[in-house]
Amino acid sequence: MSSESDTSSTSLKSLWDKLERQRKDLAAFTDYRSDAYKSAVAEATSTAVTCKDLIRGLSLFSTNETLEDVATNELKYMLVSAYGGELLLKQHDQSTRLSALRAARMAYRSFLSQCDSYNLLGTYEKKAYQVSESLSPTAFDNIHVDAAARRNAKIERYKQEKELKAKLEHLSRITQSSNVEDEELRSLYLSQIQLAVMQALQQLEGINLEIDILGKAPTEEELLAQRRRQQEEDERSRRRKADDNYSDRVDPSEIFKKANGRPLLSSDGKPLQPFTLLSNREMVKGQVFGPGHQLPTMTVDEYLEETRKQGGIIEGGGEQSGRQPEPDEDNMDLADQETYKAREWDEFKEANPKGSGNTLNRG
Repeated sequence: MSSESDTSSTSLKSLWDKLERQRKDLAAFTDYRSDAYKSAVAEATSTAVTCKDLIRGLSLFSTNETLEDVATNELKYMLVSAYGGELLLKQHDQSTRLSALRAARMAYRSFLSQCDSYNLLGTYEKKAYQVSESLSPTAFDNIHVDAAARRNAKIERYKQEKELKAKLEHLSRITQSSNVEDEELRSLYLSQIQLAVMQALQQLEGINLEIDILGKAPTEEELLAQRRRQQEEDERSRRRKADDNYSDRVDPSEIFKKANGRPLLSSDGKPLQPFTLLSNREMVKGQVFGPGHQLPTMTVDEYLEETRKQGGIIEGGGEQSGRQPEPDEDNMDLADQETYKAREWDEFKEANPKGSGNTLNRG
């Protein structure tokens, strides 16, 4: 039994090393639409699935144990579900994109659930994992009360991720030596898990948003039906034009008809007699009193008077504003007012001679 377990462990280690190489090779691709890239993604995804099945078969992890119960060399295998979600998101085929998103979402949640059972989630991570069950694209925003708190939290998580990457780089250099200590190796794996938790939550937020967008987009069948309806409409329009002898070109025989047996234009286009061009406006005008026509309910003067009452006409200004009204010689009160006004103006001019207010040019 021990021999079989050792063989499985050796097989798991070789599978894991293969998966790490495949992930590293994928990072070198620049053309994500090429067949080579798609094939590499499919192979790496298959390796991750096989690796996860083998880990489940060996029962390496259990909800009944604590983090201290997990051997250092086995800690890295916790990342297999996170790697699976990462590889599923690299599948960009639109026909299977929605199913790939849902599978990636399930893989990331499986990884976070395992981390939660080993108390590897912080306060924010635990709450974010709980709300990730919702497919709402704003589910993660609801963790914080207002926009300022959400912004500050994102900045803080960005700083933590940057610091964690620097720590991982330092630990990677240390663990490359042959005499690496178990404590240093354990710290490296736990840091990798911590970084994977941050990235998993970020990916889940993006997955929810993309699923929401794709859910509102028309399906391939709906798009085909729309194209078919458009083609049918274009065909009907083409047939109508053909039946009506439709043409975009102007037909002179319809516009310049003969009058009194004589043509309106000569062969070189010069008018031979007076004529009137009737536009579409004239045709509509001729149908004013036809069936269904609605007669006006008021005259132009009545409309203007009503508009003036509602304050829609501004009066005054222009030449009219410069004209003085003719005085009413019989209105004695108005005459007295004008006299008093003139006297006050004369007294003001005497008390304030011209230039008296200019103090700037006095010596």
